[in-house]
This record gives sequence, structure tokens and C-alpha cells, in this order.
Amino acid sequence: MYVMQTEGRAPLSGDNASTRPGEGEISAHPAAQRRRLRLLVVVALVVVLLDQISKYLIVRTMSTREPISLLGGFLTITYTRNPGAAFSLGTGFTFLFTGVALAVVFVILRTATRLFSIWWALALGALLGGAIGNLADRMFRAPGVGRGYVVDWIQLPHFAVFNLADSAITCAAVAIVLLSLLGYELDGRRATRPAKPASAETDPSASDPSASDPSASGSEQEKSPLE
Repeated sequence: MYVMQTEGRAPLSGDNASTRPGEGEISAHPAAQRRRLRLLVVVALVVVLLDQISKYLIVRTMSTREPISLLGGFLTITYTRNPGAAFSLGTGFTFLFTGVALAVVFVILRTATRLFSIWWALALGALLGGAIGNLADRMFRAPGVGRGYVVDWIQLPHFAVFNLADSAITCAAVAIVLLSLLGYELDGRRATRPAKPASAETDPSASDPSASDPSASGSEQEKSPLE
């Protein structure tokens, strides 16, 4: 044991060991973090490309056409320009939503530096791609930079018109809520609640001193009735 300690193959004391399971394993594998970052970037790029390509095709083909009804009227392909947020909400706050989208992108990029979980990489990648997809419309479409209208083209019965970026943002939000409720953290671990200490009700020795002291109960049994 002394040889292993002096050669550096074993810690000299238990205090140097990691206090959290798997902490040393995660910190010793920066390649795993790079893979999660690549996954996040790939998912975001796929969402942005699909969103922008679909919007380009809609603008080219649907700006002068009537809406197309599909699946017996369940899905309608149309063309609208939305100055508000996702699902045509807040149409009078275009500049505000541009700032919010920029803040979301910044926060996700900062959070990605602590990312080790595959599921969080997928969720944050979809959120990042959706935010960038709509942000690109606000920055580069009419009527001007930061005030551009977002192209929406998917319509369901009794629901607002939306686009693929909106869908990615919604799915990512649901995934993030589920991951948080299930206790999954960004570093890939699952948070566990500390065990509750045993109560006096489940410990017979706490309420009955004789249970923990056999000699006391034995001495009482040895006493005669006359005493």
C-alpha cells in the first residue's frame, strides 16, 4: 500500500477522494463533453436549416396561393407574417422578443460549457435552433433589422399558425421540464434525495430503554414477587 501511495497510484488519504459518485470519471473525460457539444450544435443546425428552408419554400410558393388543406382539414398549409412571439402571441412587442431571443441564445451557449448529458444536449440543441430560426427572421426580414416579421405556415384546427422553429421550441421546453422533474442534471447525473433518519417510532430502543439494555430487563425478571 505504501509503494502504491508513493508512486501516485492511490490517494494518500480518503479525504482526497471525490465526494460525488462519478465526479472524477466525468472530469477526466473532456472528450465526452466535446461530443455533447457537437450533438447540441448538430441538432441546432438541423432545426435552423429545416426551419429556414421550409420558410423559403412557403414564401416562394404560397404568397400568391390559397391555403392548402391536408388530412381532411386537420392540417392547413398557409402563409402569414407574424410580428409577435411563437404562435402569434404579443404581436406588438417585436423588438422585445428580438432581445429575448438573443438572451436565450447567450444563456444556452453559456450553459453548454457544463453539458455532459445526451438528453440535455438534445433539448438545448432544439431550443437553440428554434430560437435562432425565428431570430433570423426578425433580423433579416421586412420591415427592418430587429423588427422583421416571422414566417408562419402550419395551421391546425382551433390553433394559432406556427412554424418548425416554434415546434422545436415547444418540444424542447417540454423535454426540459421533464428532465428537471425527473432529476436529471446537465452533467449527466440524476439528483437523489438524502435518506431520512430513522424516527423514534420505527426504533423500539428509543421508546423502550430495556430493549437496548438486556441486563436491565434480566435483573427485573430475577426479582421475586416478595421483594
